[in-house]
Amino acid sequence: MNRMPLSRTARLLILLATVVVLGAVAVGATLAAAGRADRKDRTQSDGPKVTPGAVRLDGPHQGLFRNMAWGPHRDEITAVPERRLTGPRTASGVHCLRFHAAAGTGICLQAVHGELRDSYRAVLLDRRLREVRHYDVAGTPTRARVSPSGRTVAWTVFVSGDSYAGTAFSTRTSVVDTGGRRLDANLETYALTVGGHRVRAADINVWGVTFADDTRFYATAATGGKTYLVRGDRGTRTLRALHPNVECPSLSPDGTRIAYKKRIAGADPDAPWRLYVLDLRTLRETATGEHRNIDDQAVWRDGHTLVYSLPGDYGSDLWTVPADGTGTPHRLLSAALAPAFTR
Repeated sequence: MNRMPLSRTARLLILLATVVVLGAVAVGATLAAAGRADRKDRTQSDGPKVTPGAVRLDGPHQGLFRNMAWGPHRDEITAVPERRLTGPRTASGVHCLRFHAAAGTGICLQAVHGELRDSYRAVLLDRRLREVRHYDVAGTPTRARVSPSGRTVAWTVFVSGDSYAGTAFSTRTSVVDTGGRRLDANLETYALTVGGHRVRAADINVWGVTFADDTRFYATAATGGKTYLVRGDRGTRTLRALHPNVECPSLSPDGTRIAYKKRIAGADPDAPWRLYVLDLRTLRETATGEHRNIDDQAVWRDGHTLVYSLPGDYGSDLWTVPADGTGTPHRLLSAALAPAFTR
C-alpha cells in the first residue's frame, strides 16, 4: 500500500507535540526532584530530635556522627551522650559527607557546591570543630580516619567510579600531619611489595587507611584484580602485603585485630562483602554475626564491638555486632553515618 507523504504542516505539528511531551516530562522530573529536596529540608515527625548547640570533639563519653535525619540539620556533625545514643542530638552546624575524629581532632570531607558542578575538600577541624586548614581533593569522598593521637589524618576519594563493587574505579588516598608539615598526596607513590616482590603495575589502588600510630598504618591495596591488607610506613614510604581479600580495614583499640570487608565467592557481584575480623598475629579470620552485605569501614566502639552503616529510611542507619563472631546485629542509631566515639 502506498502511503501519502506527510505535509509540512503535519510534520511541524508532530514535532511540536513531541517537544511539548518531552518538556512536560522534564518539568515533571524537575518538580519531583524539588519535592524530594523540599521534604529533606523539613523535619519528620517520626525522626530523631535534633537541635543546634555547641559540639566539642574532646567531649567525654559521646558519640559523634553525620546526622542523616531530614530537616535543617541534615548532614551536620551531631553529638549525643554515649549512654543515650538514641536521645536528642546536638547539631554543630558543620556539614560533612565523611567524618572521623580522635583525640580532639576531626577530619571532615565536604562538598563545595558550584554553579556547574560540585567540588570537594578535606577540612581539618580542631576540638571546637573550627577549620584549621583544608585541602582540595580530586573526587568524591569515601573514607576518612584520624590517628589515635589526633596528629595525623587520612582520606580516600573516588577519582573515577563510585563503588568498590566492580573494578572500574580509581581511588586516591592522602595522609597529612595536622601541623601541615608533610602531605603524602597519593599513597600509590609508596613502594608496594606482595609476597616479597616489588609491584610496579599501573593499576595499583590504595584506600581505607586505619592508623596504628602517626607513622604506621594499615590499608587496602589492589592490583592485578586482587586486594590485600597492607602495612604502611610513612618513614620508609612502603606498603607491605600481609593478607589477601581484605578491604576497608579498621584496627582494634589494642592493635591486635583488623575488622574488614571480605569478598565472598558466589555472592551477588553488587553485594559481595561480609564483615570479618582478622587476628594480626595468627592471621586467623573470624566471620561476625552480620550476614548482610557491608560496604563500609567499620568502627570499633570499644575492644569488643563493631559499628557500621547499612541502608536505612533516611539513607543510612548505624548497626552493631560483637567482633568475636558471637551474637546478632542490632540497630544502634537510625539516620546516622560516619561515627566516632570519645572516651
